[in-house]
Amino acid sequence: MVSTVPHNTGVDGVEGGVGLTALLVAAARALETHRHDGLARDVYAEHFVRAAPASADWPVRPEQVPGGDADPLWGRFARYFGLRTRVLDDFLLRSVRAGARQVVLLGAGLDARAFRLDWPPGSVIFEIDREGVLAFKHRVLDGLSAAPRATRVPVPFDLRADWVGALADAGFDPAAPSVWLAEGLLFYLPAAAETYLIDTVHRLSAAGSALAFEVKLEKDLLKYRDSPLYTETTRRLGIDLLELFAREPRPDSAGGLANRGWSVSVDLPFDHTRRLGRGPLPEPNDALEGNRWVFAVRPRS
Repeated sequence: MVSTVPHNTGVDGVEGGVGLTALLVAAARALETHRHDGLARDVYAEHFVRAAPASADWPVRPEQVPGGDADPLWGRFARYFGLRTRVLDDFLLRSVRAGARQVVLLGAGLDARAFRLDWPPGSVIFEIDREGVLAFKHRVLDGLSAAPRATRVPVPFDLRADWVGALADAGFDPAAPSVWLAEGLLFYLPAAAETYLIDTVHRLSAAGSALAFEVKLEKDLLKYRDSPLYTETTRRLGIDLLELFAREPRPDSAGGLANRGWSVSVDLPFDHTRRLGRGPLPEPNDALEGNRWVFAVRPRS
């Protein structure tokens, strides 16, 4: 098994390291939910933010951000996460409506899609993440008496361990079409771990399966060391993303899937901003410049 977690991942749960980034995304989703022109709606997100001491005083409503969309952290960066949420929501729902009833959320974090999306009958949502993350999530959702809209199967397993065996034990059927999501995950993985994950998804995906993931293409992440998205996240939240990101050269995962017969598209997030009319657009010294969203489908024939 290849290790799938780099150095400095913080404590178990959501109180440090990569766990804090789950709270950052939750805060962004809460802000997007309360915007008059929001692209996504997640009524659970603000409860995750308020339940964790590390994020209890973060903004969860637009009126709590004095700079509005001009604020680099709670404006532009948060709108990026709102856009990403909407685009990936749409992809998952299209995939299950096309027949992929198994959904696997890799590094699920505080994703509440099992509770907030309109899933077709028979959908099963597998959520793989560390036990501490899922325990925090369950504690908050149970306190809200939240009920999933599909069969939800938590898989409390570290991606460094045999998550394939754990997923099989949880009822995953590799002979049936599935849709996989690695949202905001691959940034933190060593290159070999990313390759292992993509190879494993390919091996477990029947014809008709789909996969979405996010990657960064920059050869030198430190080129954007003084980007406002990074400096403000560090200064205000204590999250140094560049310390958490794996900085080694990345594999061409999209190309590898295409070579195996998958139909692959690689999108700029800004393309979806223009399509939907909301979200970030390019700017100088832009830490989002190298971000790509990859969508892949394994044809049925």
